[in-house]
Amino acid sequence: MRKNKIHTGSAVFDTCNVVLMCVFMLIMLVPVLHVLFVSVSDPQEVIKGGLFLYPKGFNVKGYEAVFQNPRIITSYGNTILYAVCGTLATLFFTALTAYPLSISNFALKKPVTVYLTITMFFGGGMIPTYMLMRNLHLIDSRLVMIIPFCVGAYNVILFRTFFQGIPASLREAALIDGAGEYRILFQIILPLSKAILATIGLFTIVGKWNEWFSALIYLTDDNKMPVQMILRQMLFNSQALGTNADPVTKALMREQAVVPENIKYAAIIITMLPIMCIYPFLQKYFAKGVFVGTIKG
Repeated sequence: MRKNKIHTGSAVFDTCNVVLMCVFMLIMLVPVLHVLFVSVSDPQEVIKGGLFLYPKGFNVKGYEAVFQNPRIITSYGNTILYAVCGTLATLFFTALTAYPLSISNFALKKPVTVYLTITMFFGGGMIPTYMLMRNLHLIDSRLVMIIPFCVGAYNVILFRTFFQGIPASLREAALIDGAGEYRILFQIILPLSKAILATIGLFTIVGKWNEWFSALIYLTDDNKMPVQMILRQMLFNSQALGTNADPVTKALMREQAVVPENIKYAAIIITMLPIMCIYPFLQKYFAKGVFVGTIKG
């Protein structure tokens, strides 16, 4: 009797779990499908509005207009540069910071950890940070989108915890064989840390890819703007989309072959694709990196 109750309870739990997961999936999937279908739908149908759960007509002129816009192409290249270089810088400097903190006999381990923890709760503020960037001559420089904030206390703690899970005997054996600390880190520790590297790398590249606020504050040159900043301008100013568009886009809009919504949603899909393509390759490391990196404290 008891076994039947346990089996029934487990079945009910599994059913509720599946239903909730399906609901969450629909909540996240429907907006994406709506944006995708609007971007390829007929302009006259788009003007009518409503929820698009399937394409109404077929029109890819919005994508043509996006790729004909030189600002989009330039900003897309900028975003790739900022995301890739920023992620590599984050992983490199975070690993360098976390490695000594994972060594049990490191003399400054406790004070450095306390200092890093304090920075998680207290920030410098926007104006002091801007003044710091100005004094470092980073204003309107591409480096301002890559170097600042590449070392975060939370990421350092995750790296440190993961490194502590690697047997200390590996480091001791390497030291006996004459290896230095840098060689131990880059040839022994990091190759064993693919899970945490993939996890932090995924979080970082998504954040860098979607970054626009730093560009709004620190960049003034349009040729250095990331694609999210250009997309923001497009979404908040549909009139400017037609006024400042390239000749091809203006011609398409005059012929009613495309409307601003086609162009905006096409731009959204184009900016989403790289991250959606990267995630499946890192998924196998993702859960392992998150859970293993937070077991120890």
